[in-house]
Amino acid sequence: MRVRTFLAVAAFATTSLSLGACANQGHDSPGTTSTVAETPSPPSAYSSAVWPIESGPLRYATPEQAAQGFATDYLKISNPVIDSFQQGDSRSGEVPIRPTSTGPVTTVMVRQLGSASSWWVVGAGTDAIQLSEPKWGASISSPVALVGAAGVFEGTVQTQIRQSDDGATVLGAGIVTGGMAMTPFSGVLTFSKPSTQRGAVVLFTLSPKDGSVLEASVTQITFG
Repeated sequence: MRVRTFLAVAAFATTSLSLGACANQGHDSPGTTSTVAETPSPPSAYSSAVWPIESGPLRYATPEQAAQGFATDYLKISNPVIDSFQQGDSRSGEVPIRPTSTGPVTTVMVRQLGSASSWWVVGAGTDAIQLSEPKWGASISSPVALVGAAGVFEGTVQTQIRQSDDGATVLGAGIVTGGMAMTPFSGVLTFSKPSTQRGAVVLFTLSPKDGSVLEASVTQITFG
């Protein structure tokens, strides 16, 4: 998986918004008024983040701490093995994590956001699960089509739509089926009405031994 390509997409810069106005030409006719177009609020500096949430108190001082918190609190991996931070640009990079010392790798993409320069998770990926639709940052509504490829045990991939809140609430869940080797999958997932603007598509596999999470792909989305 080319996670650095993903980081190049995820690490977007400040969005410029311009104010458009309807100017009068010459004299106004009686009874007419000039109108000014409404300008949407600029996006938050944290709008690319999956974890933690902007409105909560949780912040991480290092990329490894962000990956650790994401693994335990978001993915629910009980005792993750956290590898060394791999620097990308000056404010972003990757932290590989595993469920055990010999388990499959999930690469957690992290970035410094905001004036305090704390570390945030902007997504995660694994070689065994590739999501092509919806794309990172897409606006989705229910039901949503999931398209990609997977090469995992028995071909079974767990799917979830989560909203971005302090509990990463699951709005909908299901499965898609790939193969033991990389095989295309497609499916449709229905989810309940969100109460937040942002969320994520979470794809993951479970251990046949104890049902624990082995590896995961996490793609940030917005709700349309």
